[in-house]
Amino acid sequence: MTHNDVAAPCAVDYPALQWRNAETGDLDSWAALIARTAAVEKPVWFEHRAELEQLMESRNNPPGPNTVLGIDPGGVPRAYARISKNKDGEKAHGFGCVDPQWQRRGVGSALLGWLEARTRQRFAEDTGTAPKLRIFMEQKQQHQAALLARSGYHVVRYFNEMHRPLTEPLPQVVLDASLELVTMGPEMSEAVRLAHNQAFADHWGSEPRDEESWRFTVNDPLARPDLSAVVLEARTGDVAGYQLASHDPESAATRGFSEGYTELLGVRREFRGRGIAQALLADAMRRFADAGMDKASLDVDSENPTGALALYLKMGYHPVNQSMAWDKAL
Repeated sequence: MTHNDVAAPCAVDYPALQWRNAETGDLDSWAALIARTAAVEKPVWFEHRAELEQLMESRNNPPGPNTVLGIDPGGVPRAYARISKNKDGEKAHGFGCVDPQWQRRGVGSALLGWLEARTRQRFAEDTGTAPKLRIFMEQKQQHQAALLARSGYHVVRYFNEMHRPLTEPLPQVVLDASLELVTMGPEMSEAVRLAHNQAFADHWGSEPRDEESWRFTVNDPLARPDLSAVVLEARTGDVAGYQLASHDPESAATRGFSEGYTELLGVRREFRGRGIAQALLADAMRRFADAGMDKASLDVDSENPTGALALYLKMGYHPVNQSMAWDKAL
């Protein structure tokens, strides 16, 4: 690519909609589009307005060149896509949706073409290495899976969503005296970020979290630091492990139960084998139960190298849903 090719904006090949980058004034209608789609497709997770508002503040992935909205003649957004990529990352992540009333008209294929074109641009701008696009999708989303398969994507990893009823007896796990479990506080954020990067260095697909991406994690609108905890080494105060939780109060209406969700759970390599993950999960269950929730939830890589799946099964979690990571080398 020439420099001019890289700088040129990507076009979406679907003239029935007017395409432009998302702006702050689009937040309400953008979130409404995603909500309409989610009401039909019923995904476990989807973006809400507050999360989109947070995206608008990104310096690593500024919304101008990295988002696109398709607007119908009446001014209503009917489709959207966005790219997220770490500057030195080995892949970009693609997100998007099509209004149910506009599905099966070729809009999804056009969006996928935009995602691929923008991914090529991002790699040319950032590293110049071979571009790769990754899209996560729940197993039940069959028509999207068919589109990806036709377009040359293949499944590279499976993930299990797991639930643990809190009505059953909760496990009791006691840490040894050299370790201390405390509630997550803002003053711990940077130390936990560094611990996370160390803990996940050997995990498939994981890339180090920089300050911006970590800030978005801990300040996510659904984040619940009061339901989160950190295990410290008592002698040094070093972070040994952590459990970061979230809660979506609106999901109970659609899912039929209230859940506390473990967004991130990690133990630094030198502290593994001391029951820290078990203690953090047991503590999370108690916090969730005390907050009146019905279930503890999390997602796990089916091939997690630390044996996390076996641990979760042992602690009473059971798989309820599966999602996949689809990759395409561009």
